[in-house]
Amino acid sequence: MKAVFKTAAPYARDAMNLPVHDVDTAIPYYEKTLGFRVVSRQDSPHKSVILARDSIQIGLAENGGDPSQEGCFFEVDNIEAAFEEIKGAPPPESAFRLDPFDGVTYRVFFVVAPDGLCYMLGESLHS
Repeated sequence: MKAVFKTAAPYARDAMNLPVHDVDTAIPYYEKTLGFRVVSRQDSPHKSVILARDSIQIGLAENGGDPSQEGCFFEVDNIEAAFEEIKGAPPPESAFRLDPFDGVTYRVFFVVAPDGLCYMLGESLHS
């Protein structure tokens, strides 16, 4: 069973303009590990790609930003399914922690993409 990605909220500025050093090198991780697909590409004003999964979209861009300082929170419908899909093994309960985000408490885990972007995935305790 796959998790459904419901929302994407950037940590800093813009989920459609997440900084990476090389878009083409970054794409395979998002397709194979996170289950996104490429929906569009552009070369101007800088090289970028829009990726989609379920009802969300994110953008990766060679915009000169620091990937280690950015990422997104993804709300999912099933945190255990998301963990298993991304990490490849059933999650131990210790894999999750409770974090508030935007006034709601979530069970969450983190994953850092090879490009340096950090993602927090969470399922609301009040779903």
